[in-house]
Amino acid sequence: MQENVRDSRPNVLIVDDEEGAREALELICEDYYDTELAKDGLFALELIQKRPFDVVLLDVRMPRLDGIETLKRIRAHDKSIGVVMVSAANLAQEATSSMKYGAFDYITKPYEPEQILLAVEGALKERSLERPIRRPTSSEVFKVGDVQIISRSSAMHDLFADIEKIASIGSNVLITGESGTGKELFARAIHAASHRSKKAFIAVNCGAIPLELMESELFGHEKGAFTSAFARSCGKFELANGGTLFLDEISSLPLSSQAKLLRVLQEREFMRVGGHQTLKTDARVIAATNTRIEDLVERGEFRNDLYFRLKVIPFELPPLRRREGDIPLLSNYFLAKLNRHFKKQVPGLSPDAMRILETYPWRGNVRELENLIERLVAMGADGRWIGAGDLPSDLFMHEKQELPKDVEIDLGLNQARDAFERDYILRALEQCAWKPVKAARLLKIHRNSLASKMKVLKIESDAQHQN
Repeated sequence: MQENVRDSRPNVLIVDDEEGAREALELICEDYYDTELAKDGLFALELIQKRPFDVVLLDVRMPRLDGIETLKRIRAHDKSIGVVMVSAANLAQEATSSMKYGAFDYITKPYEPEQILLAVEGALKERSLERPIRRPTSSEVFKVGDVQIISRSSAMHDLFADIEKIASIGSNVLITGESGTGKELFARAIHAASHRSKKAFIAVNCGAIPLELMESELFGHEKGAFTSAFARSCGKFELANGGTLFLDEISSLPLSSQAKLLRVLQEREFMRVGGHQTLKTDARVIAATNTRIEDLVERGEFRNDLYFRLKVIPFELPPLRRREGDIPLLSNYFLAKLNRHFKKQVPGLSPDAMRILETYPWRGNVRELENLIERLVAMGADGRWIGAGDLPSDLFMHEKQELPKDVEIDLGLNQARDAFERDYILRALEQCAWKPVKAARLLKIHRNSLASKMKVLKIESDAQHQN
């Protein structure tokens, strides 16, 4: 499948007829961008015809085809490519011509590395404004009322269809799934799709309410029912009458309250704490949990009859790691949203970074992914892509770290450390398709340090074997 330019790591083409000048520019750029070298303008144009580039660093004076003519042909081929002219002299005519034909900047030698990096970043930022991050298509967005859920996963789309089927009936619903999978969002979608949507949606976190206040919270209380009851208070069942009551973390409900909840679900009536008047309720109950209630039932911690009364319509939300295609979709969605929030222009995530996100297990699911993207955008620089080296190390070293099985425990600390380092570096290299520069960024060490460690730990031959 062809990779979309805006979803890839920035590609910089360096064009100069002097080998030393090409290598100097490559040394400046390679820690941040994928680089390609061309010895003259004609060869550069051949490369541009074959693959996409985001920025071109272009020498002004070259044989066969000079920089200004090469610039004109690049712009004719693709106006979105950012071109930075690099000249041995500050020549007014050449500078004027380059700007006239669409160059982003004109830099003269000798230059500071920071000048080159700032020019490339500026060209990338201008390009990102022209090519915004891909937005979800209509087929990837389930929207009802003010609730929207984004997914391209077939498992999620099956659940969307189920929402439409059961929204209009009043049966109880039990939503199960890991923490962060969006259980409350699904409950709100069911409410929004139903005839109850004009009434209240009341959410209660059963795990956050003290045990002694649970019944008062759900059913309300009369004045004087207990020490701090200075006035009558309506409970959540009253407030949700005609609408939806969402009971999150239902597995935290104490046994004493479970019996009273069961009666409400069966009889559709209840009394406030300390009261004698029977009140009717037409609240639809949607419960949610991230634990296996069956296990609690077996241990006698949850009533079997209440479990089945809640589980009239079961919804099991898949974890993010099982939602095929959703990690890049959601990453880009959150990226665009947070760019707007922070007033930034972070163009996207590199393929290496995205590959790491797609292999991470995401125990915190969508919530964890959104929190990570917020951190990356908040700390990222305008115009600079998020690379693998920008990710926290636990994202790619998430499995339990162990010494290789063939390492004896009595080798001594130094040998054990070497064995661990070797295994750690090998995994980073595998994650980065055996590209040492990218692996060094991932390990947060200089590429020269990585090369030295690979030599000491005899990793080079393994890499050659892998290739």
